[in-house]
Amino acid sequence: MNFRMLQPIDSLNILLPILYCFVFAAYLYDFFNEKKFVNNSKRIILFVTLLLHLFYLISRTIEFDHPPITSKFEIFSLIAFSISFSYFILELLTDIRGTGAFIILFSLVFQIASSLFIEHNFVVPEVLRNRLLGLHVINALLGYSGITISAVYGLLYILLFKNLKANKFGLIFNRLPSLEILEKLSYYSAVIGFILLTVAIIIGIIWLPNAFPNFSYFDPKLVGTFFVWIVYGIGILRKLLGNFYGKKVILFSLIGFVFAIMSLIVTNTLGKTFHSFY
Repeated sequence: MNFRMLQPIDSLNILLPILYCFVFAAYLYDFFNEKKFVNNSKRIILFVTLLLHLFYLISRTIEFDHPPITSKFEIFSLIAFSISFSYFILELLTDIRGTGAFIILFSLVFQIASSLFIEHNFVVPEVLRNRLLGLHVINALLGYSGITISAVYGLLYILLFKNLKANKFGLIFNRLPSLEILEKLSYYSAVIGFILLTVAIIIGIIWLPNAFPNFSYFDPKLVGTFFVWIVYGIGILRKLLGNFYGKKVILFSLIGFVFAIMSLIVTNTLGKTFHSFY
């Protein structure tokens, strides 16, 4: 064990939840107050946090000779990074900055749980040391993060829609983007999630035969993931063909998210799968 390398890892493990708390506070403050200085600086703060988080994940990979996927608390940190990174990409693509607090909150919760309970696990199954598996898991988490963000925007759309229908023009009306923009954000998030999930599936198909010679394509986790991929693929295709718009897009996002969560619950609790490494 390299104690020189371990020191910055431990320091970042303590620092990351503080940074995410700071990012969340900046986005939340801007949501309520809309100060120009905060609006311009919060993206920079998020970018720096993501860079340090990426350095932390790479450092753990190098120090312990495996991707940070060997325990649920390592994966929690990956989820925190994935959600914020997916949001950051979406913010860059759309330049819409007023909804970050609703997304960053998830990263904050996951990173706090990770930093509190993560352990330095040096004895791991050999299969978990595979870098291709690490890429597969990271892309899958990024994909599901995009799906989650899409659902959050769907809920914000419904919240704003109900406020408009009830003629309530308070803070929600003043601070949230329009229904049209929320619809686009939900759709773009779903597209990002779908693309990254596609990459994860492709990597998995390449990696599986070498790692598990006797694997089955009817494995519950594979079937569940492919089912989610089909659901979102159909929805995105219908949107591109002009058959989906407005509230239909939001319902698609929320129903797709429910399918994704149910798939994860069923395949992780009821199904016997080779994905159960620990």
